[in-house]
Amino acid sequence: MESLAQLEVLCERLYNSQDSTERTHAENTLKCFSTNIDYISQCQYILDNALTPYALMLASSSLLKQVTEHSLSLQLRLDIRNYLVNYLANRGPELQPFVIGSLVQLLCRLTKFGWFDDDRFRDVAKESINFLNQATSDHYAIGLKILNQLVSEMNQPNPGMPSSHHRRVACSFRDQCLFQIFQISLTSLHQLKNDGISKLQELALSLSLKCLSFDFVGTSIDESSEEFGTVQIPSPWKPVLEDFSTLQIFFDYYALTKPPISKESLECLVRLASVRRSLFTNDAARSKFLVHLMSGTKDILRTGQGLADHDNYHEFCRLLGRFRVNYQLSELVTMEGYSDWIRLVAEFTSKSLLSWQWASSSVYYLLGLWSRLVSSVPYLKGDAPSLLDEFVPKITEGFITSRLDSAQAGLPDDISEHPLDNVDLLQDQLDCFPHLCRFQYENNSLFIIKTMEPILQTYMERAQLQTGDNSELSVVEAKLAWIVHIIAAILKIKQSVGCSAESQEVIDAELSARVLRLVNVADSGLHSQRYGELSKQRLDRAILTFFQNFRKSYVGDQAMHSSKQLYARLSDLIGLNDHLLLLDFFVRKIATNLKCYTESEEVIDQTLSLFLELASGFVLLAECS
Repeated sequence: MESLAQLEVLCERLYNSQDSTERTHAENTLKCFSTNIDYISQCQYILDNALTPYALMLASSSLLKQVTEHSLSLQLRLDIRNYLVNYLANRGPELQPFVIGSLVQLLCRLTKFGWFDDDRFRDVAKESINFLNQATSDHYAIGLKILNQLVSEMNQPNPGMPSSHHRRVACSFRDQCLFQIFQISLTSLHQLKNDGISKLQELALSLSLKCLSFDFVGTSIDESSEEFGTVQIPSPWKPVLEDFSTLQIFFDYYALTKPPISKESLECLVRLASVRRSLFTNDAARSKFLVHLMSGTKDILRTGQGLADHDNYHEFCRLLGRFRVNYQLSELVTMEGYSDWIRLVAEFTSKSLLSWQWASSSVYYLLGLWSRLVSSVPYLKGDAPSLLDEFVPKITEGFITSRLDSAQAGLPDDISEHPLDNVDLLQDQLDCFPHLCRFQYENNSLFIIKTMEPILQTYMERAQLQTGDNSELSVVEAKLAWIVHIIAAILKIKQSVGCSAESQEVIDAELSARVLRLVNVADSGLHSQRYGELSKQRLDRAILTFFQNFRKSYVGDQAMHSSKQLYARLSDLIGLNDHLLLLDFFVRKIATNLKCYTESEEVIDQTLSLFLELASGFVLLAECS
């Protein structure tokens, strides 16, 4: 390397060149800085003297690799650490953001790897406060960036560090520093609330979120994922969590800021809504927390502020969904303002169902909330009304109507995104729905039948025709597929509130008879020519799902002896009076599918799966008889 200028040219090519040959040559020439410890002093020279950000980036990233992959002496690591703190304090404000980010990562990696080697490595939080106390916003930002990166670094395993050592460091950091850093984030949020410097506000919010998302108990579960359990915040955090201002600051920031900053406020609230119940001093303290949480969400529901943004909307649905995880219906109904809150949540849910195209991935959390509330009704004591009788039927009907509307709207541009083909999303929504439907089951089943009958009648009439509009027929088949999926989901569970087991069986038979009648129609006339059509395949996949769920509930060795009401009603409606006749019906449908769906791997796979289940069940029945 003849000069610093030549090195800067190579760095420019390494990070910017569109020519892969140039980039490879630069990488091979410069890799000595990251692999040979003799070049560590050269990296410091580059940081002191280079003029381009790409050279600074090379020096920083090379030192990061050296620190991670080599066993450097304690004194050398301390020297690098002290150098970085001074460098960021003196030159940080003039550096490019990506260079600052790299230098901060290096400082935090050194801190983590040296955590148990020398107490001076643990002073990084104190030194970050020095940055926050500087007069300039640039220094303030660097201090927040250091703390953000430090929490992230401590929360994730690193290459070159055994997982057991990582956990020891993470636990020590949690016990010694994390609470202080969370308090710093809250103090910063209060100080920055009226400053209007969005970048600093975003960094402070991000720091709060990282603290609340920390893996407190070492479960290695990704608590940033869609699904996480109770947040196990340590007991020393109790006074801060019980302080009214802690929840309020995040509601305030949601109201004050715009996306994407406002979304992070909601993410913090999702974590706080998931705090373990044992953290609170007593039930009174927990109730105050819940009232505040309900009040804040009620204000958002009433004004709709920020919910036009899709990310905010989704996160707010997650926040409402957390009520089902951490709080019982018996607690909610006794809270001040419950009636207004539940009414607003119901209205919000109904609007979300109508906006099925926009909110489809978010509705899952709302349906989960209502499902949990309905399931808790049998355990509800006292005189406080739940008001579920008023709202749940409307939500149930809204869900069914919205699914049919989605079929009427036609296919999305990307066929693979069809809601009936998105198995995971379909499963999420239909897993929660049966509990809602079996709440006031008789009325809900009448709505389903009333909705299905004219569609089925249209389908039957079209079976008599030799020609027709296939696009219109595809819509009819999509609607029927949704209804069959819904009935299949209902049959998967038998839990019911305010309805006897015998009454449930009769209603199950009423719904099942419509599906079984549909099977005969779907495999006859014009419809029998449509096995190659996607809409017909979707309908038959729904029918197979119905068969699988019906078998588990009513054809098993136990179920067949305890389902007299169901078979009696099926006998009246379609002449199938026992499980053997139903098995024969199922087998005939399996044979039809195997003969007609040779081009559809999905239908064949599901058909064979059903056949295997029936065959295994038949062996069990034979052994028991």
